[in-house]
Amino acid sequence: MKNSSTILIVDDAPEGRVLLERLLTAEGYDLAFAGDGIEALAKAAALTPDLILMDVMMPHMNGFEVCQRMRADPLLAQVPVILITALDDRASRLHGLELGADDFVTKPFDQTELLTRVRSITQINRYRQLLLERAKFEWVVENTDDGYLIVNAGDDVLYANPQARLYLGLPADQNELIALPFLELAAKKYQRRPEAAWQTWPAQLGQAAPRYLMQPETASAHAFWLQVDVFPAEAERSWVVRLRDVTREVASQRDMRGFHEMVRHKLRTPLLGMQGSLEILTRHAAKLTADEVAEISGRALRAAQRLQGQIDDIVQYLTAPGLVRPETSFDLALLPTLAVEIGADLGLQNVRVSGQQELDEAHIALSRQAVELMVREILENAQKFHPDHAPSVEISAVCLLSNEARLRFADNGMTLSPEQLAQVWTPYYQGEKDFTGEAPGMGLGLPLVISLVSEAGGTANLYNRDDGPGVVVELTVPLVWPEESGSD
Repeated sequence: MKNSSTILIVDDAPEGRVLLERLLTAEGYDLAFAGDGIEALAKAAALTPDLILMDVMMPHMNGFEVCQRMRADPLLAQVPVILITALDDRASRLHGLELGADDFVTKPFDQTELLTRVRSITQINRYRQLLLERAKFEWVVENTDDGYLIVNAGDDVLYANPQARLYLGLPADQNELIALPFLELAAKKYQRRPEAAWQTWPAQLGQAAPRYLMQPETASAHAFWLQVDVFPAEAERSWVVRLRDVTREVASQRDMRGFHEMVRHKLRTPLLGMQGSLEILTRHAAKLTADEVAEISGRALRAAQRLQGQIDDIVQYLTAPGLVRPETSFDLALLPTLAVEIGADLGLQNVRVSGQQELDEAHIALSRQAVELMVREILENAQKFHPDHAPSVEISAVCLLSNEARLRFADNGMTLSPEQLAQVWTPYYQGEKDFTGEAPGMGLGLPLVISLVSEAGGTANLYNRDDGPGVVVELTVPLVWPEESGSD
């Protein structure tokens, strides 16, 4: 039978090492050997064995001195040592025990007695190591910034560390039983994102998307995000659940993808256009006709306007979360007028809005400014990517039984590839196969939309139309009622 314990045999006599090897190999121990005290210290430091069997009488450094040095080394101080000696006097044994030996075997030794002592000490050492590792684990788990839970096959919470209890709003007392399953506990404070990733909970299939719990913005706190990771536990059909605060990482995503390249091209290109035009005017104004001056000046002005638009897009995206204020709401009865006005401002002739009659009494948890910004970004996006820049956009709004409103924006522009559909919500992504930087805008329109909707506790989806070319942007936003929040 294979034994996982490692035993270091230290003896300067080859015949002594061979005898112990024959005896212990049959028991399945992993064996290592050293021929003197110096080699023993080196091997012990490299292996940290479960037990050392060491002869006392060795040249250069005897077993007593090796034992003394080991006990002075923090890494080896707890390694059990059995000294094998021909010294049978009481003083030698006491001296060995004082220096840290755990047991003695006298030569010639009884093989059964030696095996019994080896088994006993290796088992005790294994239990000691398990207790030590468990104590270390418990200390780490109890003091970590991450929340840790253990759930069983029925999703019952068997254990929750202090941080997990804090995240889930549970009593701090570890002895108080947790009555609700994990998903029910989480649903009391959080929304699951993305919902599809939670369908197989707690199992996670293949390269599934990360799971998140999101607490929407409130009057007193910003939106809060937890990443939820699951690991199989040693106990049968149970899982370790880790809750990690990733609020800062989610927020910083707005600034991540391709920002440096975007700044280099998007901001530098119009700046160079302005600079080039102004240099021509500065150097050659006296030689230019009035029409030439007007043309070059107009070129510089258009470059300046383009640069201003790029900077405005970035500033607008960075400040967008401030537009979600829990104390405000938007009356959906105003949506048709607002959408047509924005469409007209953009030069769009075919913007239509339909919806149920009950929407006249419905308010969504977004300010008028936020809704206006979202509608403008969606319509601008439809215009930019329509082959003729003249899309037809159909907007519909319905109330759902889940106390939410669903806003649907369908255009007749381009059909997107799977890669484009997967990336459209990513900041600074512009859907080009090869980055040229010539696509209009900064790639922040749809990420701005999902940022506002998510902060309000809603969801956003984008998919291709199945009845022709074009895409559908679908927003689901919580409903509120006039007495719950002010309307603006």
